Amino acid sequence: MKKLLAFVAGILIASNVGAQVTTNDTTSADKLGWQLAIHSYTFKNFSIFDVIDMTAKLGVKYMSISGSVMLDGTNHFTTVNLTDAQRARIDEKLKADGFGHFVNTGVVQLPADEAKCRQVFEFAKKWGIGILVAEPTPDALDTVEKLCKEYNIKVAIHDHPKPNHYWNPDVVLAAIKGRTPLMGACADVGHWMRSGLDPVECLKKLDGHIICLHFKDLNEFGVKSAHDVPWGTGIGKTKELMAELKRQNFHGAFCVEYEYHWDNSSPEIAQCVKFFNQTCDELVAADAK
Repeated sequence: MKKLLAFVAGILIASNVGAQVTTNDTTSADKLGWQLAIHSYTFKNFSIFDVIDMTAKLGVKYMSISGSVMLDGTNHFTTVNLTDAQRARIDEKLKADGFGHFVNTGVVQLPADEAKCRQVFEFAKKWGIGILVAEPTPDALDTVEKLCKEYNIKVAIHDHPKPNHYWNPDVVLAAIKGRTPLMGACADVGHWMRSGLDPVECLKKLDGHIICLHFKDLNEFGVKSAHDVPWGTGIGKTKELMAELKRQNFHGAFCVEYEYHWDNSSPEIAQCVKFFNQTCDELVAADAK
């Protein structure tokens, strides 16, 4: 009951903060080839069915799904192990709220064992998901590349903060060097900041290899425990990041992964949505001058 009341309060506040957020506001994003998506982990304390409702109420048209989800509000299920019936329930809810397929899923495990790795690709193919966000171990990369080509599914290598293997974009670049363009990066700009890396410079290094983003703004730089703040209000150089992605002609999803105020982050996410749409308008308008 406490979470439900917090959710309702958050939506009421969000409706005021982001009152102008409608599907029409994404026109500039569409022109840029960008999709703003809510990553379900943002609302990890809620069932996936509530998450879909919460995303719709924020006026966001796209979603990505995390590596585990709650179906009944209590127990977490590994997403790639969901049954056909469980996926059908989720699909029904997505359709009812006006969504299509999830733009990506992850972070998922992609082991070197081909049979186990293939199960993940089969899951994605069956559910119509074209991008797997993952952190494969170095010994899995050949297998991952083989299956990317076979299934025509992209793998976006994600960066958690150091000492994670992929904390630095140089490691991601080394992992994908000479491989299929179906392998690239899921740029988690917040984790770069936590690791003390300039996110703009990291994007520049990955030019041409970014498949999707976990987009964030943080309150502190170089601090692993730094927390999310509404986009444009922190130290994240958010407008510079978006301008750089436009320069790169990036096409893909900006996934909102807001890891703060877990029970009531809708008002802050509404500010992120508003900032994103306004910045997209500015970037498109700059081309018209």
